[in-house]
Amino acid sequence: MSLPRYAEYKKGDIPWLGYVPGNWGVQRFKWLVERNDGGVWGDDPSGNDDTIVLRSTEQTVDGRWQIDEPARRSLTERDRLAAILEVGDLLVTKSSGSALHIGKTTLVTEDVAALGACYSNFMQRLRLEARLLPKLAWYILNNGIARTQLDLLSNSTTGLANLNGGIIGELLLALPPYKEQASIVAFLDRETTKIDALVAEQEKLIALLAEKRQATICHAVTRGLNPDAPMKDSGIPWLGEVPAHWSVKRIKHVTILFEQGWSPQCESYPAEAPDEWGVLKVGCVNNGVFSPWENKKLPDDLAPVPAYSLKKGDLLVSRANTRDLVGSAAAVLEDHPNLLLCDKLYRLRLDQEECDSSFLAAYLGSSRARSQIELGATGASSSMLNIGQSAILDLDAPLPPIEEQAEIMSFLDMELGKLKELRDRSNQTIALLKERRSALITAAVTGQIDVRGLAAA
Repeated sequence: MSLPRYAEYKKGDIPWLGYVPGNWGVQRFKWLVERNDGGVWGDDPSGNDDTIVLRSTEQTVDGRWQIDEPARRSLTERDRLAAILEVGDLLVTKSSGSALHIGKTTLVTEDVAALGACYSNFMQRLRLEARLLPKLAWYILNNGIARTQLDLLSNSTTGLANLNGGIIGELLLALPPYKEQASIVAFLDRETTKIDALVAEQEKLIALLAEKRQATICHAVTRGLNPDAPMKDSGIPWLGEVPAHWSVKRIKHVTILFEQGWSPQCESYPAEAPDEWGVLKVGCVNNGVFSPWENKKLPDDLAPVPAYSLKKGDLLVSRANTRDLVGSAAAVLEDHPNLLLCDKLYRLRLDQEECDSSFLAAYLGSSRARSQIELGATGASSSMLNIGQSAILDLDAPLPPIEEQAEIMSFLDMELGKLKELRDRSNQTIALLKERRSALITAAVTGQIDVRGLAAA
């Protein structure tokens, strides 16, 4: 779609900004901000007149609110009054463990202001002068126009980028006349809503594909491929019926070797040269398929332990991970003599006449097995759990004859490949839509398109 441009442009003083409409200006953000101040945290809640204090974790990467269980803190009246949020305030994340989150900005709406909330000291509050609409500033701050500048301006002393009020104030932006700002916001609200709806449709499709994938795996590894096969009660309530000719055994009864690896201090980059040794990271099994590049290089001054080298047929299981990923399993399909087992992974070597490692990995990823693994996981933190040896070894598994296991895995390879192709297409579509959204915002907030006649279209 071809969009109109302004009749007249002028060259700005900022090379990367290029030409702007003749009636626009270029301003540093600090000259458009009435208040630019940090937040508060206070003391642990007392249970009496505590205040909601919003955190950067309640801001999504794209600058939206996701307030599920906000923190309540005990604040002095002075701190509360200084940090209480009003409609139109902008909150910018100053520090985060992820570069994606630095600079993300949320807008305080009427619903958020109604919470009577303050904001934490990892965020900066911007209250604008009347010359700039807060919603337009929100579009700018969450776009590459601002985020790229913040990346360049931010400083890092601990490996994490950090912002402060002064850095945010140095942002440069093209400033349309006030009467045009509402037209730009109306246009962007309408067009981004359309794009966001298309993205949501694709995300819904991806979720349905994930459900289909899980159902396909679960049915294949617990019911088999023959819908007419006679069934029998497995004797295990959570497993239910299995084909009559299958056996059901605890994993320990088909395991020849069970061990976990070591935890040397490694480099921060993977082993790449043929003569380099790498120690696996726990993420090498996260997607149910072994990822050998998920490793850290063993320093040259440390002697490798060849006994921990990976061999074809090894089954790797995540020992320590998040609730969704603990117990994740993947089969090693070829020898990797220079890759070593780490202490956050279990290695199982199975009796290959009874159990194929790929089949057991698929079973451990099924919903039925996952429910038992998550029940058996323990940990002081809900974000990081451990699974003990017995929770894996004592888990019951349905076992078809070894030839049928191979048939089931061939079927799953084909069916899951089809689902992956559909998921990849949806992800590509989402990426293109998001690129379109970002480009549209950039064009509108820099005046490369004239939306004055389009806002109400």
